[in-house]
Amino acid sequence: MTLAHDVSGDGPAVVLLHSSVCDRRMWDPQWPALADAGHRVVRCDFRGYGESPVADRPYGDAADVADLLDHLGVDRAVLVGASYGGRVALELAATRPDRVTGLFLLCPGMPGHEPGAALRSFGEREEELFEAGDIAGAVELNVETWLGPEADDGARERVRRMQRHAFEVQAAAEEDFSLPEAQVDLSRITAPCLAVSGAHDLPDFREIAATLARRVPGARHLELPWAGHLPGLERPAPTTDLLTRFLRETTTGH
Repeated sequence: MTLAHDVSGDGPAVVLLHSSVCDRRMWDPQWPALADAGHRVVRCDFRGYGESPVADRPYGDAADVADLLDHLGVDRAVLVGASYGGRVALELAATRPDRVTGLFLLCPGMPGHEPGAALRSFGEREEELFEAGDIAGAVELNVETWLGPEADDGARERVRRMQRHAFEVQAAAEEDFSLPEAQVDLSRITAPCLAVSGAHDLPDFREIAATLARRVPGARHLELPWAGHLPGLERPAPTTDLLTRFLRETTTGH
């Protein structure tokens, strides 16, 4: 199965991987700027999100992204991952380092991370709402948890719409075919990496970004004092500027 995706522009490839709170529409603010900056930009929906249907057989998201790149004839690319998309990017970069030329990670997850108290509490509350059939309540919990104080009403409505759609699609699935989380060796990553965290995010994701700077060779960590968990939606312009600067450094060396 080919994931639902968009492609725009020409030049070095950049692949945008979305958060599990969102789908590929979360990159709407960055999408035209990256193409205008001289990149071939790819964004996709993971299975069960956006326009990608749920799986009917065992699968892994990193393998799906690699298959999509094969389908598009993309041999090497910079991976831009937000939250869960960052975890997928790390897995692909560690298992196929020859295919990844850069990693720009916004508040990323990390393979093998054990949730801390705040993240466990969020998961338990979300599950309670699901069991009570309160999808609207689960959506609002996600909107309030994952968007920082800089998010305006438009950003909140965008996340609300994407998260509700994902919940509805996944709730209708008859079976979960996702494979167990892969065990990966982050020291195998060879691509330049910038791990960005938000000062208003849950402690787990701030810790992960700092940890990546120690565990991934040559990786850097930057914390945004104004950001929550989804800085690309909270302050699109500064996030886009940060990303385009990273791409310029990665693809040109200056």
